[in-house]
Amino acid sequence: MKNAKILYIILIVTLLVGVGCAPVSTPKVEEVPVEEAPVEVKPVVYASIYPMYDFARKIGKDKIDLRLIIPPGAEPHGWEPTAKMMMELEKADVLIYNGAQIEMWIDKVLGSLSNESLIVVEATKGIELLKYSEDDHDHEYEDKDKAKDAHGEYDPHVWLNPIKAIEQANIIKDALIKADEENKEFYENNFNEFAGKLTALDIKFEESLKNRKRDQIVVAHGAFGYMAARYGLQQISISGLSPQEEPSAAKLAELTKKIKEYGIRYIFFETLTSPKLSEMLAIETGASTAVLNPIDGLTAEDMKAGKDYLSIMEENLDILIKALGE
Repeated sequence: MKNAKILYIILIVTLLVGVGCAPVSTPKVEEVPVEEAPVEVKPVVYASIYPMYDFARKIGKDKIDLRLIIPPGAEPHGWEPTAKMMMELEKADVLIYNGAQIEMWIDKVLGSLSNESLIVVEATKGIELLKYSEDDHDHEYEDKDKAKDAHGEYDPHVWLNPIKAIEQANIIKDALIKADEENKEFYENNFNEFAGKLTALDIKFEESLKNRKRDQIVVAHGAFGYMAARYGLQQISISGLSPQEEPSAAKLAELTKKIKEYGIRYIFFETLTSPKLSEMLAIETGASTAVLNPIDGLTAEDMKAGKDYLSIMEENLDILIKALGE
């Protein structure tokens, strides 16, 4: 009887263990293939100088892979591309340059590239350009050969007239559409928005400078011809057509005479070039110095601070109001 009871207990335990170890069936889950999101391929766009870069950025925004050729802090006059940059341009979709010979290296670059699909954009093509004035001729500078090599016949600083900047932005917009037809409406809408801001900027310049006391501005080099022509100012340049040009002793004496004659209170210099000559003339004449930015390049600090064409033009207007109103 006792043995039977033990056998009974063993049988019960065996059954319980067997049930506990039995595999539990789970419903079969059917695997659904996951579709990967398509990778967006953006046009790779290179811009030679800062204004072209900023205009392309305002229009292309996040639809383009935008890169600046001349790095922040570098003065564009006399800059030369590196071998690494040449290799990068072989893979570019769009190359935007200003033209009017501010990029003296561009013909050599274009002649060396084998990138047949590259869309090349000259942002001053078809725009009426200003010839340099008699006041900026080579005979007033120490190194005449250097002066001739430093510039072309026309003033390239077109972007300093906001209305002409609209024309440049329109040329850039058309190039982006050519490279990326799918986003045509996006580029057109962004261009229209930017053009509206440039128009408002132009009106603000006209209204703000209407009641000025004088018309003359003394600038580091002759970069402000388009701004002067648009708003009825007279540009008097220290270094002529290029920051690399050194004025002669006779030119400096003439500048000193004009500054005193016109009662000029401010002598302007630029962020990317030495202020030495401006400071010397200021000491000689009792004037003050201030920055008037041609925006052909930005410092690394300005880029990091988020400054752009529009904000710097506003800064330029503020100092012009002060300089021409005192």
